[in-house]
Amino acid sequence: MSHPLARSFLDYLQVERGLSPHTISAYRRDLSQFMTWMGNDVAKVDSAQIGKFLGILREKGYQSSSISRKLSTVRMFYKFLRLEGKVKRFPLEGITSPRLGRKLPVYLSEKEISDLLSVPSTKGSLLDLRDKAILEVLYGGGLRISEAVNLNISALNLKGGWVRVMGKGAKERMVPLGRVACRCVRTYLKARSEEADGRAALFCNRYGMRLSRQACWKIIKKWARRARINKAISPHTLRHSFATHLLSRDADLRFIQEMLGHSNVSTTQIYTFVTGERLKRIYKKYHPRA
Repeated sequence: MSHPLARSFLDYLQVERGLSPHTISAYRRDLSQFMTWMGNDVAKVDSAQIGKFLGILREKGYQSSSISRKLSTVRMFYKFLRLEGKVKRFPLEGITSPRLGRKLPVYLSEKEISDLLSVPSTKGSLLDLRDKAILEVLYGGGLRISEAVNLNISALNLKGGWVRVMGKGAKERMVPLGRVACRCVRTYLKARSEEADGRAALFCNRYGMRLSRQACWKIIKKWARRARINKAISPHTLRHSFATHLLSRDADLRFIQEMLGHSNVSTTQIYTFVTGERLKRIYKKYHPRA
């Protein structure tokens, strides 16, 4: 972005907050939209102009979740400007985010997960072995796609059943991996022709380069189609399934929070609503008085 205040803000997010390039790109898009509408007088904005901007977003048909996200970007931007002494007053006083309905995450049943994980062959090509290892690691450790593709071989402790993950905000955590996931990763690494050192990327494309998030997402969709899973799955579906299945088997919520790398347990609590909805469906299906 050409505006110096915007560039300073994005540099602050990268250097001082340690946010990922993907997250910073999202902030850049939202801020660019706001500044395009506002013009160059961002330091002179008042609450009435902010309200007008939100009204325009509603008129254009933006969902409440999108408006809330854009407002969050603008709010953080002006907090930064106030800290830097670039604005005299905070223009978002009294402006609240639109109310959001609780959107429950989509997850796969245990049978659907079993079907998905069984599709890639353990005796197939190198790419099949890689894909199987990816699916097992994503579901077995509850990793985000970005966390999985950024793994290096040195992050693995397959003998101990652990993987070191770099999460959001450059926060590191240790995540256990089950025996099936460890076995699939061993098989994949053994099939790789080159002598990969510990610094090498764990998951690579056919050219030996680190796999991208987009390529990993296409891999998940490909195997979901082959497993005949018709749900509108997202990049987080395996992560959601991981947490939901643990909670349905009475795992402690704090344990799941630690595994997922959530800084606040309230983020993890969404899965209690998922399992609650599941219990209600079972009750209505089987109870004679339901």
